[in-house]
Amino acid sequence: MKVLFNCHIPFMLAHGGMQVQIEQTKAALAQIGVETAFLEWWNDQQTADVLHHFGALPTEIVRRAQRKGWKVVVTILLSENCNRPWSARLLRRLVIRLAMAVPLRQTLQFHWHSLRLCDRVVVALDAEKRILVRSYGVPGCIVHKVPLGLKDGFLKAGAGSRSGDYLISHGTIAPVKNSVELARLAIEAQVPVLFVGKPFASGDCYWEQFRQLVDDKYVRYESHVAGEPEMIGLLQRARGFVLRSRFENWSLAAHEAAACGLPLLLPDLPWSRERFGSQVSYFPKKSRNQAAVLREFYEQCPNARPPEVQLFGWSEVAEILRAVYGGDPEGERAAA
Repeated sequence: MKVLFNCHIPFMLAHGGMQVQIEQTKAALAQIGVETAFLEWWNDQQTADVLHHFGALPTEIVRRAQRKGWKVVVTILLSENCNRPWSARLLRRLVIRLAMAVPLRQTLQFHWHSLRLCDRVVVALDAEKRILVRSYGVPGCIVHKVPLGLKDGFLKAGAGSRSGDYLISHGTIAPVKNSVELARLAIEAQVPVLFVGKPFASGDCYWEQFRQLVDDKYVRYESHVAGEPEMIGLLQRARGFVLRSRFENWSLAAHEAAACGLPLLLPDLPWSRERFGSQVSYFPKKSRNQAAVLREFYEQCPNARPPEVQLFGWSEVAEILRAVYGGDPEGERAAA
């Protein structure tokens, strides 16, 4: 079996979780004997059994790949859709259903039509699968839930000393992560938070807003660390982990923190409830006093326990994907 990987967003334009997911998945598949390569759009002699695309995929590419005898697998991220209010999700479902009633030639530009043509659609959460089936009309039988993995270093790390006086929040400094909003909360609550990450662009306005809040007391900052051991060390010394993002589909950072034995404070959203349930603390959806919640979490951290959830290695993810590529339902059962 040969799998070609493709992505609709170049890594140099938007680093982050998708880049990690593609690179680690590709490497893990190769380790278990699945031949992998990146799609070379300029190479008309390239062959494959499976085209695995990450993101929206034009309908015509799906059709052309299938005419060559390739299976088309799409990993789609529905982070924003899954985390909309219930009323907004219902309205969007009605709009999509109306659009799908338009004759085919007028709907080719909509990516949800291409999803229904794919051989497999891969998501990480049940919440995403429900959106695909109920809103986009994707047959449930082709939607497979495949988790995201962690590197072996994180899986083996375990709890550390937690001797630091700071909470940690690692990830891209960007509006979707509410980095500026969390920094302001840290100052208001007088809780030291160490931010680890980098912006998409060092000159953008959001980054400048964040940079001006860094005081090395309550808002501390480390650029993206180069090595996994260094990141693990920062996590193991932290008092707890905090995330204030607007939406996610599966936060790798939160799972890395859990693997390092940290209690978590997360936004109250479908992805976090599905993955961690009642084992973590949440920012309330409507409370205005978010700073008090942050302060209370900080004070309770020394006696708080990390969540006990199933964590997957990338090799396990690769085995599940290999089964999905081959049409074996055991792949989905292994992830359940």
